[in-house]
Amino acid sequence: MSPADAPAPRVEVAIAIVWHQGRLLIGQRPQDATLPGLWEFPGGKVEPGETPTAAAERECLEETGVLARVVGRYPVIEHDYDHAAVRLHFLACEWVGEKSPLPQRCRWIHPSELGSYAFPAANDALLEMLLRGQPPESL
Repeated sequence: MSPADAPAPRVEVAIAIVWHQGRLLIGQRPQDATLPGLWEFPGGKVEPGETPTAAAERECLEETGVLARVVGRYPVIEHDYDHAAVRLHFLACEWVGEKSPLPQRCRWIHPSELGSYAFPAANDALLEMLLRGQPPESL
């Protein structure tokens, strides 16, 4: 196999599944982004030297203004998109507070509403767990 044929390394991504008063925080991807218009949980790439826990808390604050604390985890999922191979660290978080008003593209929803929103395919297994009421694993 030539270097050009070698698979790209997996991108480590931390996802904050933020709970507050029985609701989940979701946001809609911008129209000019990859996977435009889909809904997602706050998250992003894990930076070098950063833990998935720290990345989830940081990304949540950066994207939504919500302060969250990781309290558990869901299974890690690997997914191959056409544009990237990702390893998703889904981390259960509790709402701590807000540094700024929630952006217009974000909202709090009841888990029973998850089926009304289009999410990236990599989220399918997690969405099923949330709809079944499966609790996260302890840290």
